[in-house]
Amino acid sequence: MADHEFETGGPDALSRLVAAAKGGRGAPPVERWNPPYCGEIDMRIAADGTWFYQGTPIGRPALVKLFASVLRKDPERFVLVTPVERVGIVVEDAPFLAVEMAVEGAGEARRLAFRTNVDDVVTVGADHPLVFARDGHGGAKPYVKVRGELWALVTRALAYDLAEMAEPRTLDGRDVFGIAAGGGFWEVMDAADAG
Repeated sequence: MADHEFETGGPDALSRLVAAAKGGRGAPPVERWNPPYCGEIDMRIAADGTWFYQGTPIGRPALVKLFASVLRKDPERFVLVTPVERVGIVVEDAPFLAVEMAVEGAGEARRLAFRTNVDDVVTVGADHPLVFARDGHGGAKPYVKVRGELWALVTRALAYDLAEMAEPRTLDGRDVFGIAAGGGFWEVMDAADAG
């Protein structure tokens, strides 16, 4: 392979990533890998969680899971990373979707777990916080941290289920709505904004 193909993430970058990612078992230690940046690859994760390569949806779930296993968020961009190269991709919102939720218990002892569209399972807590970002319509969009700096957007149906768990509290002199789970209270919004 010519050096210029490697550096630009040329047309064979996808094949190289597939081959390199298939080499190991379990979650690859992508946070420890620091290969050279080789440019952008024509890959995009749409806001609805669909992965695209060269404008075409990737229809094989196993391939999407493989790419998801080597995805990392660097300070300047999302990248697919192997021990020998790192290529940038576009992520429209969050790289993953939380598509299934399990709830046990109540209050701060409540266990709240999510399964993502790539079959990661996380339980809300200090390592996997639940955060709410404002959307363009004055509402709140929930996200759960999956790993590293990778987050999953909670689907609309599950967001409604979360909203039913919200309760009012006073935090630092402010009236807020939030969800008690995983030993903490995850603030959704100020009570004044909810009215």
